Amino acid sequence: MPKSQKGYDQPRATRRDFLRTTSTAMLGAAAGTLAIARGAHAAGSGTIKIGLIGCGGRGSGAAVNAMNAGEDIQLVAMADVFEPYVQGARKRLQAAKPDQVKVSDDHCFVGFDAYQKVLASDIDVVLLGATSHFHPIHLKAAIEAGKHVFCEKPHGVDVPGLKIAMAAAEEAKKKGLSLVSGLCWRYDPGVREAMQRVADGAIGDIVAIQETYITSPYGLRERKPEWNEMEYQLQNWYHFNWLSGDQTGQQLVHSLDKASWALGDQPPVKAWGTGGRQVCTEPKYGDQFDHFSAVFEYANGVRVFGYCRDQPGCYNETTDVILGTKGRALLPSRPRIEGETEWQYRTEKKRNMYDVEHEELFASIRSGKPLNNSSYMFTSTMLGILAQMVCYTGQQITWEEAMQSKLALVPSAYAWDAEPPVKPDENGQYATAMPGITKFV
Repeated sequence: MPKSQKGYDQPRATRRDFLRTTSTAMLGAAAGTLAIARGAHAAGSGTIKIGLIGCGGRGSGAAVNAMNAGEDIQLVAMADVFEPYVQGARKRLQAAKPDQVKVSDDHCFVGFDAYQKVLASDIDVVLLGATSHFHPIHLKAAIEAGKHVFCEKPHGVDVPGLKIAMAAAEEAKKKGLSLVSGLCWRYDPGVREAMQRVADGAIGDIVAIQETYITSPYGLRERKPEWNEMEYQLQNWYHFNWLSGDQTGQQLVHSLDKASWALGDQPPVKAWGTGGRQVCTEPKYGDQFDHFSAVFEYANGVRVFGYCRDQPGCYNETTDVILGTKGRALLPSRPRIEGETEWQYRTEKKRNMYDVEHEELFASIRSGKPLNNSSYMFTSTMLGILAQMVCYTGQQITWEEAMQSKLALVPSAYAWDAEPPVKPDENGQYATAMPGITKFV
C-alpha cells in the first residue's frame, strides 16, 4: 500500500412523504419571490432555455431527461473543460433531440471558466453535471446568476465545499429559484410508494437499515503522453478523491440517501467504519479505496450499515433492506414489503426516475412554485463524506465534529499548469489514506 500523506488530506431532517413535501416546500415564499420564478424563463416566449455544464455521460443524460420534460425546452449553451466532450455531446444530443438542441458554435464553451459563459448566456435553467469537485462552485455561481438548477450529486466532496453549496441553496430559496438534486431515487415512483408505506407503519418501528452498493470499478482512461498531471486526473476523475469524493460520494451516497429518507433525514450522532485498498492498487486507480464498511449510529438507537466495494471479478449487488419491528422493506428493484403487511409495487408502465426529477423541476418553473431539495440533499451528501472520513482515519467521528472539518480538497489553481492536490511518486503511485495513521482534519 502506498505511503500515506501527512494528515487527512486525501478524501475526501421527518421527510415522511416526499410526494407531499416536494410540491409544497416553497409555497411559503412571498408573492414577489414567486413573481421572480415566473419571470425567470423566456418572458412570454413559451420557451424555456437550458444550459449544460459538464458534457460527459451524466451531463448529456441529464440534458436528454430535461428535454423529455417538454417540447418547450431548448438546449442553447454547453460547457466543459474538454472541447471534444462539448462537440461529441452536442452531436449526440442533436441526433436525439433535433428540434430542441439549438446550440450554436459560439455557445459551445471550453475551459475552466466555461461555466461562467454558459451562465452569462440567455438561459433560464442550468444543468450541473461536471466533475463532482466543481458542483459547489458551479451551484454558487448559478444561483448568483439567477438560474434554476439541476445539480448532480454529490453536492460537495469536502465539508468546506458542501457549506458553499448549502449557502447557495438558501440563497435559491430567497430568490424563488428551483433547485433539484441528482439524488435520483427520491423521484422513483416505486421507491416513493414504499417509503410512504414505511412512514405509515407498514414495517413497524425501524430498528436497522442495511445499505449495499458493491460493484466494479468505474471505467479507466489510460494516460496519454501529451497529458500533463492535471489533465490526466481530470480525464480519469472517478479515481481521484479530490475530484470524485471516492465511491462513498459516487455510489454509496445513493444508498445512504435512502436510509436517511426512511429515518426522516435526521443526521446520525456518530459513525465509525473500516476500509482499504486491497485489489485496485495500480496507479491507474488513483488514490482511492476499493472497499468501505461504515456504521452510523442514530439518537434513537437505530444503526445504518453501509457497504461499498469496487473490485473487479466479484459478486455485485445494490440493495436497501429496512428492518422494522413488524417486517422489512426491500428496495430499490421491485420495491416490496414482507412481514405482517405483504406488498409489492406493481405498475403497467415503469416511469424513469431520471425523467421524473426533470418533469417536476420544469413543472415547478412553469407554475412559479419553486421546488428546493435542500431539506435532504446536503444531509445525504454529508453521510457520504462522513463514511469516507471514518474509513480513511479508522476513527469514530461524531456528526458535529465532522461538520467542523477544515479539510479543503482544492488544487493550487484552476488551470492546466496548476498542481493537483495529489501527485504520483517516483514509481507513479499515488499516496492513499491509511487507517490509524491518516488524521482527521
